[in-house]
Order: sequence, then structure tokens, then C-alpha cells
Amino acid sequence: MAILVTGGAGYIGSHTVLALLERGDDVVVLDNLYNASRESINRVEKLAGKKAVFVEGDVLDRECLRELFASHDISSVIHFAALKAVGESTRLPLEYYQNNVSGTLILLEEMRNAGVWNFIFSSSATVYGADAPVPYVETLPIGGTTSPYGTSKFMIELIMRDFAKAEPQFKAIALRYFNPVGAHESGEIGEDPTGIPNNLLPYIAQVAIGRLDKLGVFGGDYDTPDGTCQRDYIHVVDLAEGHLKALDHLKKTDGYKAYNLGGGKGFSVLEMIKAFEEASGKTIAYEIKPRRDGDLPAFWADAALANKELNWRVTRGIDEMMRDTWKWQSQNPNGFR
Repeated sequence: MAILVTGGAGYIGSHTVLALLERGDDVVVLDNLYNASRESINRVEKLAGKKAVFVEGDVLDRECLRELFASHDISSVIHFAALKAVGESTRLPLEYYQNNVSGTLILLEEMRNAGVWNFIFSSSATVYGADAPVPYVETLPIGGTTSPYGTSKFMIELIMRDFAKAEPQFKAIALRYFNPVGAHESGEIGEDPTGIPNNLLPYIAQVAIGRLDKLGVFGGDYDTPDGTCQRDYIHVVDLAEGHLKALDHLKKTDGYKAYNLGGGKGFSVLEMIKAFEEASGKTIAYEIKPRRDGDLPAFWADAALANKELNWRVTRGIDEMMRDTWKWQSQNPNGFR
């Protein structure tokens, strides 16, 4: 039996594929390589000493999915494949709903047709919306989202909940994670965005390596200690391990459940810049710019439920996040290219 990882050549997906292979699981990766590289899987296989099956395809392609499920004995699906930039989603809402929501619906339909009932979904803290108090806990209502990206994740969670009620065999966990950063400690795989990065830390790293001139800090007048946004950052390897814990937990649970995966502490943009400068020895040029649509001032996780039920917790702090990011970027100044 194999585990299907959609979006498995991407940033979080590739680290999760590595973790699965390292513990001996058989893995099938489906990725359209829109914002990912085949080279990431090559490096994952080298690190793991074990091959994955790679299928270049899209979750929107029903025929591709049918052939994949017919050709491989799939037991579970970890679903990463999605468009993921908050700011971009406000400019391209239809594309985000088509890719994220329609793609997941097609995937779930083809899972049902193939008799595959175990599902781990890459959700987001953005489902809690603009009015949720911090720290975010799973008992809070979800919705009131501030971007099509967040709304697409919210909609998919509702679909999962309703499907689990209607189909008793369907077991599903939504992992609401916060801000993944860092890279594998080897420096062989890391975040490699196409074009200008949408996320903070790869942008900082590309300024440090000289690919970009300076960082734009969106908003310096928020009601936070230094005026810049605060986020809960989590090392991508901790996050990957959370997916394995969730996958194992599916064996002893029923229906649909959601868990926060986060570190439980907020770091501001300026704190992140300082920490990266200390790790890399580089000075990061930045400029305060107007606020960006869809951004919230501050949020972080309460991950007590994942600690208790999944036996998961973060083990890597901000120093490891910055060290591993700089190792990846300095060893791969042009990413996988």
C-alpha cells in the first residue's frame, strides 16, 4: 500500500515525502510542477535512499487521477496541491477557487470511486478569520476569512466535514498550520518559489544572497510591539512530522477532525529580519510599505490538542529555522535551477 502525496514536489510536500520515505513508506507523488521542481524529488530520493513514484499531473485532471488510482494501491492521501499566496488570491479569486476547491472536490470524488478513504488536508490558520481572538484554538468558529485563499481552505474543511457525515468510511484530518519556514538540515531541499517570493523568509533569504535588493515590509503601524505583523512560525521539518503523526492517528479515529500545528508564539517581521541577520551574518535591507490586503496584525496557535491527541510538538526553534534557511539558500543561490 502506498501513500499519495499531491503537491509532493513543493516545499512542504517534499519534506513530508522525505519523512515518509525515511520511515519506510511507499509514496506516489502527484505534482503539476507549477510552483515546484522535479529536482526536489530527485534530492529527496537521494537523502532517503529510497525511490518515490512520480506522476506529473493535476488534481483537476480527472482522467489522470483515475489512471493513478487504478495503477497504484493507494491507502491514504495527503493533499498539499493548491495555490497558496494570500495577496495573489485577492487578485485572482476565480483561479484560487477553481484550483483549490474544485481540485479537491475532484480528488475526493476519485478517491471515493477508488475506495480510498483516508485523507490528510493541508489547511491553514487563515480559516479562523479576522475576528478570532489569539491564540487560535480549534474550538473557535471558522469563517470570516479575509482572502480567497483563506476562504478556499475554509470551504474545503466544510466539504470534508459534510462528506465525513455522509460517508462513514471516510476518515479525514485537516491540519491548520501557521507559517512554515526553514529547510532540511542538509541544505538539499528548501523553499524555492517561482518568481518573486510571496512569503517573508524566502524573500529575506533572497535579499541576503543578492537576488533581490531589499525587502518590502507591508505595514509598520499595526497594533503590535514594533508596528509590524506578528506570525507563528514553524519549522517545515516539524510540520512534515505532524503529517505523519496525523496519518497514524487516522487509524484510531473516525470522521473529521482539525488540529492546529504551530509553535504557539508570535514573531514580528522585524524580529525575523534580526534573527536572520544573526544566523547569516548578512545585513538585510528593508523598506516599510503600505499594508497589504488580506493581512491580519497578529496571530499564533494553541497547539495543545495536537500535543495531546497526535503526540506532536515543535522541537525546532527560531535559531534552527534561520540556520537551515540560510544553509539551503547559500548552498542553492538559484534554488533548484
